[in-house]
Amino acid sequence: MNEPTIFPALEIPETLAAGPGPGNTDPRVLAAFARTGLADHMQADVLRGMIECKQMLRQVWGTRNTYTYGVGGTGFSGLDCMLGAILPGDSVVAFVNGTFSGIDGLTIRMKAATREELRANALDPQAASVTVVTVPHGESVTGEIVEKVLAEKKPKWAFMAHWETGSGRVNDLRGFSEACERHGAMGLVDAVSSLGIADFSIDDYPGVVGWASCPQKGVLCLPLTYAPVSFTDRYIAEVRANGCASYVHNPVLEARHWGVVEGKDVAAGSYHRTHSGYAVAAFHEALRLTLQQGIAQKARDYAFHEKALKDAVTAMGCTVTSNMTSLVVLNLPASLAGREKELVQGARARGFGIWPTLSEPVQVRIGILNQLSQAAITEIVTRFGAGLNEMGAGIDMDRVREGLARHYQTAIAAE
Repeated sequence: MNEPTIFPALEIPETLAAGPGPGNTDPRVLAAFARTGLADHMQADVLRGMIECKQMLRQVWGTRNTYTYGVGGTGFSGLDCMLGAILPGDSVVAFVNGTFSGIDGLTIRMKAATREELRANALDPQAASVTVVTVPHGESVTGEIVEKVLAEKKPKWAFMAHWETGSGRVNDLRGFSEACERHGAMGLVDAVSSLGIADFSIDDYPGVVGWASCPQKGVLCLPLTYAPVSFTDRYIAEVRANGCASYVHNPVLEARHWGVVEGKDVAAGSYHRTHSGYAVAAFHEALRLTLQQGIAQKARDYAFHEKALKDAVTAMGCTVTSNMTSLVVLNLPASLAGREKELVQGARARGFGIWPTLSEPVQVRIGILNQLSQAAITEIVTRFGAGLNEMGAGIDMDRVREGLARHYQTAIAAE
């Protein structure tokens, strides 16, 4: 028998995560994860932590929905749970304007497809009951677009991403919700990139019955912990009446472990899956941190620092096409057009984690998740400018940094 191959211990260096997510995890969250004792998933403190997470998460979402909790896994796990209520043959309209809403649209087609449609193309089924409305890259889904299609199709379900990180665009949540109400559709929203960054309360959007987010962006927990979801009574009634083809991601069964049984809060959860005490502790601390910072203040901070970054890259000759406040999506100066991936690869080789867009046209994405300080934005700007200059851009970085400093000096003077 051959000797086993034992690799050296894995060491992953610190990286400045300046992309669409995950963001740099707050030290308090890492500390909570590291100091947690080994505990059974039904141990009293683990269950108490889950109950408190559920209650804090309602505040972060801005909701009274009882069915509000975290789905173990990535943001895709939360989305899969939310989209699980869609059954084969259900009529759905999905609005797509980027990579990730596009993946959501594929998920919807898979869930709504009949057996015959799956057999015809299992990995990309063309479900006749699903209408996918594609809005061009770099443009937002507007209320007018939603209204027109829902008025015509009258679907059972409608889907939209709130913030689309594939293209950096904010979509019209108010218009989407109101169109769903007018035409009797049950709205489903991907809030992966907006929860914990934008200042909104989901109870203000009654046309939306299901919401899903992720652990590692605005909430700033660790990846692979808990994806926040929230469901209205109407959504839960639909699942109870028609079922959901999943045990693991069943919206009703998942809730039981979080102390939500028969639509009511109970003292402790019942077994559904093995939860990690480490993940519970990290999620708990991330939610505490979010609430201590304050949703409204956090939203203002993101807008302020994003403007500083946007103005700086514009001064370098880039053109910004996004309107999110945690992410800048840009075209490079004309002299560097077509070299976006080269720039990103060079930056990542130096521990500076910016990203290209994942679909055409190729652009550059720079994020500021958990980078809400003058020092952090200055470092991002400096490293990005250095990368451009290495490729021959010839940018006067002293002038760019002077403009950045004025942005912050003006804010200090105003205070």
